[in-house]
Amino acid sequence: MTPKSLDRAMIIGVSLNLLFVLVELGFGFVSGSLALLADAGHNAGDVVGLLLAWGASFLARRPPSKKFTFGLRRATIYAAFLNAILLLAACAVILWEAVCRLSEPAPVAGFTMIAVAAIGVVINTATAILFMQGSKEDANVRGAFLHMAADAAVSVGVVLAGVAIMATGIGWIDPFVSIIIVVVIVWGTWDLFTESVGLVMDAVPRRIDINKLTETLAAIPGVLEIHDLHVWGMSTSEIMLTAHLVIAESNRQGSIKEVESVLHERFAITHTTLQFEDPATAEACPQHLDDRV
Repeated sequence: MTPKSLDRAMIIGVSLNLLFVLVELGFGFVSGSLALLADAGHNAGDVVGLLLAWGASFLARRPPSKKFTFGLRRATIYAAFLNAILLLAACAVILWEAVCRLSEPAPVAGFTMIAVAAIGVVINTATAILFMQGSKEDANVRGAFLHMAADAAVSVGVVLAGVAIMATGIGWIDPFVSIIIVVVIVWGTWDLFTESVGLVMDAVPRRIDINKLTETLAAIPGVLEIHDLHVWGMSTSEIMLTAHLVIAESNRQGSIKEVESVLHERFAITHTTLQFEDPATAEACPQHLDDRV
């Protein structure tokens, strides 16, 4: 997903969802529907999340400087982490209000719920489609896509709650649906939360199997040993790797080229720092000695 197409998708997505939040809040208060208010709160969190993702994407495009030699790519990681925290906090508030209303259900206008939530199905589905293309390569964009897709499903749930209320007149259906909405949001957000925590702590990105990577490098002709291997996320879409490789003198140039090719083509690692060592001097490498302790 190019920066230009991402910016266009963000403008459309933020505008549509902000308008829908205002519609849901207005009709939620008028109809007394906690399900609509809950969904409005969730969608408001998504607007903030989209703005965070958009802002982080903008910062990540800024060129490196003497102070920030890697640029500001990690902004996307912190945006994903903060987005997850905000969503989980909103879920806690919604859950508390829903539990309180289970004991004292308030009258709800079912038809209003159906009409407004149906609009949400269309808006959230359209917004999710905008981010579908970039969701495969960028966790920051994938978070936006998954939230919008989940919102579409949640809006379907609100429609069903409205139909059930109109058919049965049972008031506790509304807070019950709100609880289900919370469960769906937490379920979808938890994965983003744990992944972003890992990225903040410089864990190996999920799409990298460190054992497979090590085995693949070790299988390259001329590579005798690998140590001081580190893999972490520079951003939600870029991976950094540093390693010391002991290379046989007889096939050094070919081995080096193949290592660089494998890292880029098979593992999509775009930033690498490799130190190549002779078998005779490898034992003296301080990092190598540390690895054996």
